Order: sequence, then structure tokens, then C-alpha cells
Amino acid sequence: MTIALIDRYRSRLPVSERTPVISLGEGSTPLLHAPRLSERLGAEIWLKWEASNPTGSYKDRGMTVAVSKAAEDGAEAVICASTGNTAASAAAYAARAGIPAVVLTPEGAVAGAKVAQTRMLGARVLEVRGDFDEALAAAQELARRGTHVLVNSVNPYRRAGQKTAVFEIVEELGGAPDAFVIPYGGGGNTSAYAQGLEELGLTTPIYSVEAEHRPTTMASAIRIGDPVHAESVRAAHANIVTVSDDEIIAAWLELAAVEGLFCEPSSAAGLAAIRRGAVPGERLAVTITGHGLKDTENADRYAPKLSQVDADPDAIAAAARA
Repeated sequence: MTIALIDRYRSRLPVSERTPVISLGEGSTPLLHAPRLSERLGAEIWLKWEASNPTGSYKDRGMTVAVSKAAEDGAEAVICASTGNTAASAAAYAARAGIPAVVLTPEGAVAGAKVAQTRMLGARVLEVRGDFDEALAAAQELARRGTHVLVNSVNPYRRAGQKTAVFEIVEELGGAPDAFVIPYGGGGNTSAYAQGLEELGLTTPIYSVEAEHRPTTMASAIRIGDPVHAESVRAAHANIVTVSDDEIIAAWLELAAVEGLFCEPSSAAGLAAIRRGAVPGERLAVTITGHGLKDTENADRYAPKLSQVDADPDAIAAAARA
């Protein structure tokens, strides 16, 4: 039987016996050794495959806590601004709790698969004429009015849930890696990892990897111009690495072709930094934050092209060798 993340780490989370556990079986995601990438990159690479969470991203770790606490407090609705993954997670956990969800997405900035997933999960999706930062400001104002509970990562319950990834990695490795490497969009996950490390009494460095052109990067999950947790990232003494879209794409394609893991582009940012040589250490834990099926438009754009062939064995054999 699957153990809910809240039950597994109850003593480390801000919950009580009164807190209803709103769970979809999140957490306990695989930590996969990447032998071929390790050989190529000259370090022992471990991949925290957060794509196996219920909605396909790491956001579910925090959302189970945030929505459980919202339900405990009798929330009438939850709201979030999102570039996609938070949207789907909020919609799923709100549906599980029987609470309406409102999702604000920046105009034209969210992968279509994520919007479709969120709509299927029953949320009221509103496309805001503006960027993510403007959408978040509007969501925060509604939360201040008391009509909705905000479940973005500025909600401390979100970060409390997300820190559990650190616990799992350290437990499974039998100790801390030389570095944690994660994508950097809003900075909530960096803040959460720093919190987890502090609770374990560890000083392991965090490498937070951002896109060079934040507002326009093709990696839509980290397309955030003004990171709301920038100050927390600095306070955590995280090492910020900036990579180009070309570097993200190259790492993304390599991960799929070499290790058989299809993630969304932003999830490959950490590997892009390692490929550049920007992350020292012999054993590195790299968090792969979201599934590739969340961004099929970019997959179709950058994957090797399809070829047509006659239904003839000789023609097929020749085409396969080409």
C-alpha cells in the first residue's frame, strides 16, 4: 500500500491529527543512477525522477501539504498563478479535496499539454493578459481578500512538502551527495531544499540553474522573469548557474537518448550546468522536475524527425541503417 507523503514524514511537517490527508500517492520517487551519463560527464550522477509524482512533477510534494492545510482551515477555494506544473498539481489536489481551484496562466506562456491537463482536472483556468509575475500579483491580492487560499510556493506549506525530496535522496544514498542540482524558476524549490538540508544538519551545496533569458526561454516551467524567492535563494547561499536554451536543449536530448528518460526541457537545466563543468563534485544528485509529456510541442519541435517508408522489409532495413 502506498504511504502518503504526509504520513511518511509527519514528524517533519506542519500537520496535526486534525489535518485531513489529501493525497494522490506522491513522493517516494525513484533515485536512478545514470551510468552512461556518469561516464560521459566524469561524475557519479544520480537522477531524482520527480516526473513519477501523480501529476508528473515535483509540485505534488508541496501541494499535498498546502491543500491538506487549506482543507483543515475550511477553505472555500484555492488559487495559483502558474506556468503549468503548479496549475495541474493544484487542480488535482483540489479535486481530491472537493475544493474549487482557480488557475491563472500568463498569456501564451504555458505548454498546451499542461493547460489541457489542468482543464481536465476541473480547475477554472483563466489566461491573464500579462506575464507570470502579473498573474501571481493578482492571485496574491485575491488571497489577501480572504476569498481564496494561495497555493503557490510563497505558501510555506508548499515548501515544507518539497523539502522531503532532500530527505529521500539522503536516505537512499546513505548520506549526502557532493551537491544538489536543481532548476531555478521562482526559487521555491531551492528554498525548500535549503530548509531540508538545515533540518538534517547538512551544509551540502545547492546549484540552482536558471535560463539565460528568463522571460523568453523555451523551457516554459522556469519562464519567470522576477523570481519571488530570489532573496531566499541568496540567503541559502545557493550557487546560481545560468545556461542558454541551446545548452538546455542539448542536455534534454542527451538525457532521453542516453538514459531513456523523457523530461520536460526545464528539468534538464541541471544537467546542462554539469555538462558545462559548472558543478564540481564526484557524486551529484540532479533533480528531474517534470515529465516530458507535459511539453509535447517542444518535443515535436526538437526530437529527431519522422521518416516515411514503404511496408517492405528491405526498405525498412535500409531506412533503419540510414
